[in-house]
Amino acid sequence: MGSGTSVRLEPYEVALMRGGTRSAVTVAVLALHLRGLVDAGRQGRIRTTGAAEAGAGAGAAGNSADDLPPLPTAVYAALQRPASIAELETAPGVRGALSELRAGLVAARMLRSLPPRRTRAARHALRALRAGHPLPTARKALSPDDVLIAVALYGEPALTVLAARFALRAGLTARAEVADKGFHRNAPRGGGTGGGSYVSCGGGSGGSD
Repeated sequence: MGSGTSVRLEPYEVALMRGGTRSAVTVAVLALHLRGLVDAGRQGRIRTTGAAEAGAGAGAAGNSADDLPPLPTAVYAALQRPASIAELETAPGVRGALSELRAGLVAARMLRSLPPRRTRAARHALRALRAGHPLPTARKALSPDDVLIAVALYGEPALTVLAARFALRAGLTARAEVADKGFHRNAPRGGGTGGGSYVSCGGGSGGSD
């Protein structure tokens, strides 16, 4: 994320601004799922699939966790055993990555630290992002990056359209009605879920109102 007159926001930062730490961790889990690195386990828990280890052995980058940003990397590292979204949110490494995200947003004048809240610049940025990224009504033709930014901006309403079955079984949503047909299987290998695609929005002065 840069600063100045134009701020480039990753989906994890957008989610943190909009909905707090749970939303940011949810987007990180979804990024891992879209790469085939995690899936839903039993009783609303999230587990690794072993795809990263298999991919590393085969020399395939598509299922690697090595090039992911800090938050999904920390979430993946915390999954030594299946965990709930609440457990992931409080894992030490994940908390550290969330603190770094928050500090970056404070430095960019998107968040105030005391009291913790969005600034005027953040509210303007979210409005601009929603204008450019309406809530999807279907998953067709959306890239992995499109999926992540939609969930970052809209939370559960986007999850129920874009990854309903996984979100429900993994405990990311309390309800889901639209069947998830396994989006990551249709995604290009190595494509887009590492946060390499940024969303730019104007604003750098962070007054609050």
